[in-house]
Amino acid sequence: MKKELPKTYSPSEFEERLYGEWCDKKLFTPEIDHSKQHYSIVIPPPNITGQLHMGHALDNTLQDILIRYKRMKGFCTLWVPGTDHASIATEAKIVEAMRNEGLTKEDLGRDQFLVRAWDWKKQYGGRIIEQLKKMGSSCDWSRERFTLDEGCSRAVREVFKRLYDMGLIYRGERIINWCPHCKTSISNAEVDYEEQQGHFWHIRYPLVGGGGYVEVATTRPETLLGDTAVAVNPNDERYKHMIGQYVVLPLVGRRIPIVADEHAQLDKGTGCVKITPAHDPNDFEVGRRCHLPMEVVLTDDAKITDNYPKYAGMDRYEARKAILEDLKAGGYLAEIEDLNHEVGTCYRCGTTIEPMVSLQWFVRMEPLAKPAVEAVRDGRIKFVPERFDKNYFHWMENTQDWCISRQLWWGHRIPAFYCDECGHTEVSSDENGISVCPKCGGHMTQDEDTLDTWFSSALWPFSTLGWPDETEDLKYFYPTNTLVTGYDIITFWVSRMIFSALEYTDQIPFDTVLIHGLVRDAQGRKMSKSLGNGIDPLEIIEKYGADALRFALATGNSPGNDMRFSDEKIEAARNFANKLWNAARFVMMNLTIDEIKLPEADRLAAEDKWILTKFEECVQSVTYNLDKYEIGVALSAIYDFIWDIYCDWYIELSKPSVAAGGERGEAAQNVLAYVLRETLKLLHPFMPFITEEIFQGLPGVDESIMIDKYPEYTDSLVFTDAAADMEKVLDAIRAIRVRRAEMGVVPSRKAKVFIETKYADAFASSSAFFEKLASASSVEIVDSYDDDTAVRIITDSATIHIPLADMVDFEAERKRLQGELTTVEGEIKRAEGKLANEGFVSRAPAAVVDAEKAKLEKYKEKLESIKAAIAKLG
Repeated sequence: MKKELPKTYSPSEFEERLYGEWCDKKLFTPEIDHSKQHYSIVIPPPNITGQLHMGHALDNTLQDILIRYKRMKGFCTLWVPGTDHASIATEAKIVEAMRNEGLTKEDLGRDQFLVRAWDWKKQYGGRIIEQLKKMGSSCDWSRERFTLDEGCSRAVREVFKRLYDMGLIYRGERIINWCPHCKTSISNAEVDYEEQQGHFWHIRYPLVGGGGYVEVATTRPETLLGDTAVAVNPNDERYKHMIGQYVVLPLVGRRIPIVADEHAQLDKGTGCVKITPAHDPNDFEVGRRCHLPMEVVLTDDAKITDNYPKYAGMDRYEARKAILEDLKAGGYLAEIEDLNHEVGTCYRCGTTIEPMVSLQWFVRMEPLAKPAVEAVRDGRIKFVPERFDKNYFHWMENTQDWCISRQLWWGHRIPAFYCDECGHTEVSSDENGISVCPKCGGHMTQDEDTLDTWFSSALWPFSTLGWPDETEDLKYFYPTNTLVTGYDIITFWVSRMIFSALEYTDQIPFDTVLIHGLVRDAQGRKMSKSLGNGIDPLEIIEKYGADALRFALATGNSPGNDMRFSDEKIEAARNFANKLWNAARFVMMNLTIDEIKLPEADRLAAEDKWILTKFEECVQSVTYNLDKYEIGVALSAIYDFIWDIYCDWYIELSKPSVAAGGERGEAAQNVLAYVLRETLKLLHPFMPFITEEIFQGLPGVDESIMIDKYPEYTDSLVFTDAAADMEKVLDAIRAIRVRRAEMGVVPSRKAKVFIETKYADAFASSSAFFEKLASASSVEIVDSYDDDTAVRIITDSATIHIPLADMVDFEAERKRLQGELTTVEGEIKRAEGKLANEGFVSRAPAAVVDAEKAKLEKYKEKLESIKAAIAKLG
């Protein structure tokens, strides 16, 4: 239905309305159609604690561009939305809120705490979903999932039991990464490493019975309390005779053995290493090989245990200070060496992690990792850009067993049950668990811990589609196609989805991993609270509209690379939207046709064939680049076509024809409307709202643009020769406009144009364009032109002559040049006087004197140029 667009582009007046219409019509909800190829994406589930930030905005803009593109290309598309329960982050938020009420988790107990947690989820969990809708995300909200919903929970229990029965999940004491702030274990992938200034403290351990000491070095002297041995290399001649002897542990007085182990390196330090099996991963392995006891010296909140009364209750850093003072007082501290070293921190809260021995649940990774590595090596899964497969291989080929248990209450509770009577362990995938021991009939108690959040996220591509049931969605939409994510979670998430899918579904989870970078500020800095440089995407939407935000995020986007976001980018996006809106409004106001029907080729003028050819070139470029995930390049091609070619040139070229009316006018209207309509379709995946609003106002339109057909390259609409001829004419017009601008000639001053060219027909039929767009009073095609005073302009296909008298008011120009001459002569006199001043030349820095000399030379050159111009005027 044809309509007139409002004068001002105001996205707030239609974005929310259009999104509601799309949802009401269920345009995001696919019906399974076996005659079509499917294209499916699962959203990287944002945390329910989250609010929309620029990273989410970028991630979901890219996904929506792909899903809208494929939908219009005729695929049966599904974009599965959902959220992640985010164990650590969510529990921390709830505990913080309870602290303000003077309550702790223990005050409430597990059941009441979980009631609060679910209430919190109901209140805040949907916030980010509503924010994603404001972005225009065309997810199928009827299929929205949550990692703790009934179906996902069932999938988690099923996987846990399968792996346990296969011996790939086990419970044991291992060194884990412990966060004293979150009070839970975290996996290796959840540890961020940062360089910190520290020290190597060299400590003397006296030999039992006297006769000297051995010297060790440590960055964590507080762990000395838990030392159970000193290790030396079995091939170290300096210490061979000491193996089997004992030293006295300083401050503690405990006798600990000197053991032989290759962990001690011959060429590193003194060759002696303190062994703390309960608080260091390498020492733990030494302890296992040498059958050493484990001495835990820290509590869950990193305070010294009661086993060491003098330091009991001290924070680890407070204890470090006290222990160092006592070591110094006792004569044990030999040397302090400054050190810069990498320290592991919790990726959630930034607290320095503490390696601790603990009874935890683990996934045995080696047998799961091998097929996952092979799936990428053999090309079944590809990373875009390809260089990121190196990150993946490095992680998967060096992976260690994954600690999956967390000391939290919010999350998937581990489905393991222990008999209170006989101690038997039973794992069950049943929702109700096991209450009676199958061995002795005793009561069974469920494990208190929950699973790592990433355990459930790893199942996301198939659990969201109904697995372990063989649902219609799973059969049709799985494997999914493209995973869009940041490079920062390749280890956390991507790797785990791949090995999980291969193990449980015997298929890859997706065929392509599209990696994007971070959104940085205009100076290239990472956005952070501490820098105060964060940008709220919702504020951008409020002020400029969702389309402008999406355009700014997609502009210049290149797979895998960080991007800079600036005020200039968003203003350019708004300007582009305004340009499109105003152009569409002009076109639609001048349409008298009731339907858009492209004329036959013999009714097309040269400018029509040119714009159609240019449009087909644009279609070819856009589809080629979208298929390669070069989203920024694709958008750039559309931008250039709309701004430079359609708006700045074709609309102007077509105005005389439209104004003339008749058969030619109708043909021009159809081409104008056709190219506008098809260009809106090209742009729709990037800017869905403005394209829909304009599209709905075009003649003959009765359905949403998002389910219309995406433009395909059409060879019959490419007029190579006609377009080339038109390009020659436009090059000439551009050249004339540039020269007139250089000479300061106002557009209203008309001038005769004489053209020498071997393309006489093309230029002769385009005289009206020169008159309208190049301020020509008349156009004449000539074999030659002999006026030496004329302005001459040369292009690849023509030499253009314009009489100087037509371009310039001689008297006014002579007067202007005379004024300029006087000014320059004054500057020359000033500079010469300055340089003749002995005081200036002798006292001023050489660089200043040289600069003044250079100015004088430029003024002299300019003077000669002005004199020549005056002479030319006669």
